[in-house]
Amino acid sequence: MATDRRVERVASLIKREVSLMLIGDIKDDRVGAGMVSVTDVNVSGDLQHAKIFVSIYGSDEARAETMEGLQAATGYIRRELGHRVRLRRTPEVIFLEDRSIERGTRILTLLNQISAERKQHNPDADEEDVDLNESEISETEA
Repeated sequence: MATDRRVERVASLIKREVSLMLIGDIKDDRVGAGMVSVTDVNVSGDLQHAKIFVSIYGSDEARAETMEGLQAATGYIRRELGHRVRLRRTPEVIFLEDRSIERGTRILTLLNQISAERKQHNPDADEEDVDLNESEISETEA
């Protein structure tokens, strides 16, 4: 079993190499349907499996098409990783769509909406909250 540091280094190398392959080496038009970026790579402790998380910008159809293209290119990507990253055994590659950026954007939008609604309904609430927080801080310090 590899050390945690080695697993992290291998994951970093795989992330870099797959990102480079997505930029110029993969000729499948489906992969270019949506803007793709590698967000994270999780490598198993025995270095036999690599989950590659990709963020795809575009419509739902473009996302589905891009994922199909990535699934079709899995063999090519694994073979290229074997050449580029010197390991005893090249890990099995699995592509997973990462929607965390999309969820984060949605949460920020909702928080901004709530903040705007609060300001609209009670414009003096922010000043009262600041005064209350300052008095709470001075009480805890005493």
